[in-house]
Amino acid sequence: MGAVLRGSGVSPGAGYGPVYLLAGAIPEPPAGQRHDGDAVAEKKRATAALARVADDLEARGERAGGTARDVLSAQAMMARDPGLEVGVAELVDTGTAGPRAVFEAFGRYRELLAAVGGYLAERVADLDDIRDRTIAVLTGLPMPGVPEHAAEPYVLVARDLAPADTAVLNRDLVAAFVTEEGGPTSHTAILARAMGVPAVVGCAGATGLVAGDRVLVDGAAGTVTVEPARERVDAVLGAAAARQAALTATTGPGATADGFAVPLLANIGGPRDLAAALAHGAEGVGLYRTEFLFLDRAEAPSEVEQEAAYRAVFEAFPGGRVVVRTLDAGADKPLAFLPPPGEEPNPALGERGLRMFRRYPDMMASQLGALARAVTGTTALPYVMAPMVATVEEAAWFAEACHQAGLATAGIMIEVPSAALRARDLAAAVDFFSIGTNDLTQYTLAADRQVSAVAELQDPWHPAVLDLIALAAEGAAAAGKPCGVCGEAAADPVLACVLTGLGVTSLSMGAPALPWVRAALARHTVEQCRAAAVAARGATTATQAKDAARGALPGLAELGL
Repeated sequence: MGAVLRGSGVSPGAGYGPVYLLAGAIPEPPAGQRHDGDAVAEKKRATAALARVADDLEARGERAGGTARDVLSAQAMMARDPGLEVGVAELVDTGTAGPRAVFEAFGRYRELLAAVGGYLAERVADLDDIRDRTIAVLTGLPMPGVPEHAAEPYVLVARDLAPADTAVLNRDLVAAFVTEEGGPTSHTAILARAMGVPAVVGCAGATGLVAGDRVLVDGAAGTVTVEPARERVDAVLGAAAARQAALTATTGPGATADGFAVPLLANIGGPRDLAAALAHGAEGVGLYRTEFLFLDRAEAPSEVEQEAAYRAVFEAFPGGRVVVRTLDAGADKPLAFLPPPGEEPNPALGERGLRMFRRYPDMMASQLGALARAVTGTTALPYVMAPMVATVEEAAWFAEACHQAGLATAGIMIEVPSAALRARDLAAAVDFFSIGTNDLTQYTLAADRQVSAVAELQDPWHPAVLDLIALAAEGAAAAGKPCGVCGEAAADPVLACVLTGLGVTSLSMGAPALPWVRAALARHTVEQCRAAAVAARGATTATQAKDAARGALPGLAELGL
């Protein structure tokens, strides 16, 4: 067996095949490249190239559908950004040729996004892809891309993958993704999970792999094994097939082996994600990320547009719970139609979520009003929650705003340690909790989840995080209020059992993870889940916590977990 590379496993499953190395195919235009003197014609040529790329991205999105359509639509909007067009035109006016002007103008935007960090830093790869595609149009070079035909399934390896390519990949031809860059929230990770393709991102040394080398990718463990022994390949792929059979055999609402109900809900970004949620057996929606209606656009969506998007989700789950997160924007997810906040050296600790919402009460009233009207005439159970709540005063203020708008069930996300520590006080002010483990982990361990240098600390298995989850669940239970989890932790089948043991009352995740969690819960009693929770909290490190929990959950073996 050859070398083993390690990264972040972001989409479970195993894939094996030859490496297809996606290299940067578009060279940088020469510095100092000049046009022939007709600046007007050169500007028109550059503008037309940007428009062509935007049209192509939208067309690819329409062909792919689902999550990919949303991703590529946002990328097309970046290509049509008037600021970029102005930047290119200004450079052309100084004599710079179109290809070089595009390269330099995009470079300026790239630096801005990278400096902001967080969500926007994850979009740098998208910007690079638009740049390269535009330069290809201007220079007549082939458009960068991935193979549409192959003799056998391959493992796609790249520094990072562009959404335009990832979205239209043939699932039957791609055994797995491996990227050297990117994180759990990158578009590569999002689309890999949506496609159900095993994927490892942030894998150091990945681009050093040799084209044609055979590799085994474990999307759960985050490992890439080079030239593995045939016995190893057969064992891993055989286990994957057995797991799939076990998943298929487990159906129905989420519950432990002894019938303790644990509703399994889906995280969605809009109506286009409903098909996958329903196909994987979601019992409702545990996190409707409404910010996707607002991001990457020049003006806020109208109340009519909002109402239609919300109603489509309510109607998809008659009698089911639909948990809507109000606008989670600001800081590292700025809105183009609102003035930027003052200087924020650390956007993750800045004006975001509810803090931004309170600053713009008209926007809040618009969203809450649209939600109240959207549920009228449906039988869905609307739960509306606010992100980034740190104090009892904030929680009470939001609950009152919801009730005044006609929304009876108002809750908050537990993402800030102060909220978990004072959960009993907060539970008296609201109707439910939903724990966002992504942010709770980064704030608890002071480790930005977008920074790979502190990736080892970004682990919800850390006993400190488990302690805070337990406090939140206990606080909710004492007040007779439900407490769900909608962060990435809920998608981990092993951790899902521990969360149940900690007192969490529902779990919400990306649709492809639902069968895994359903199967893991169905193989354990609630007492085994509680024992696993006690064992995990008794550990001192994240690794020890996970190992201790596994030891208390014997049914994991059947699922190969």
